[in-house]
Amino acid sequence: MRGYKVFAGTANPEFAKRVAKHLSLPLSAAEIKAFSDGEISVQISESVRGKDVFIIQSTCAPANENLMELLILTDALRRSSASTITAIMPYFGYARQDRKAAPRVPITAKLVANMIQTAGFDRVVTIDLHAGQIQGFFDIPVDNLYGSIIFNDYVKAKNLKNPIIASPDIGGVARARSFAKLLGVDMVIVDKRREKANESEVMNIIGDVTGKDVILVDDMIDTAGTIVKAAEVLKKKGATSVMACCTHAVLSGPAYERIEKGELDELVVSDTIPLKQNVDKIKVLSVAPVFAEVIRRVYHNESVNGLFI
Repeated sequence: MRGYKVFAGTANPEFAKRVAKHLSLPLSAAEIKAFSDGEISVQISESVRGKDVFIIQSTCAPANENLMELLILTDALRRSSASTITAIMPYFGYARQDRKAAPRVPITAKLVANMIQTAGFDRVVTIDLHAGQIQGFFDIPVDNLYGSIIFNDYVKAKNLKNPIIASPDIGGVARARSFAKLLGVDMVIVDKRREKANESEVMNIIGDVTGKDVILVDDMIDTAGTIVKAAEVLKKKGATSVMACCTHAVLSGPAYERIEKGELDELVVSDTIPLKQNVDKIKVLSVAPVFAEVIRRVYHNESVNGLFI
């Protein structure tokens, strides 16, 4: 076998270390720095000639810098004669701009996909894309993993008396339905109207939550406005408790304060994005073992889907 190496960008170094630990492999060395004007500079510190290379880098905030760092790392590795390069992107930034929702707006998810391909990647591995169809923006293989693999066991271990799954909006129904099927429980929908970006108004609940332990399921939580308002309405409708499972903890603006002061009892997230603050209500579950196993399977040409069967 050619052998493989794992590199990490600076977006989430602790996550990369956890992945490497599960692989029993040290992170390979690369010098990443910036010129005084912010221009990113990269130098690979060891030979990668003929190796299969994996780069771990979420494109979370600051999204532009982390994305450019990923692309520049790729260019450096390609010019260093790496055999294949796989992007391990636990969080795929710009995924929310996946269609023309209004006149004269970009489809930025497609633009980012084009940039990643042009940089020279052979494969992309991510988890819980905001919209599954983004996989079709690429002409290279994309593995979109399921965050439910970690949330499922955690929710079962809580032994909730009357669990029910809730989708925080109509767009997330498929994700919530899949999670409800895994747990063998019913599902309700929070119907909301979004007035503008990062602001939402919860209108009503489709379904009965009286006496239920509600589990809100979403791919990401940004300003926490939707989730916190949904929790408030669900409790007014008779829910006993409300927890949320969201893969990507974007948590920008007033998110931490809203979670701390709001009606949400618990927020369960993964470690695809590093937290900026510690909040008692937030529980972090690691997906590093999942990504480590995927790296191993990709390198050995084994089925990735087999992880979720």
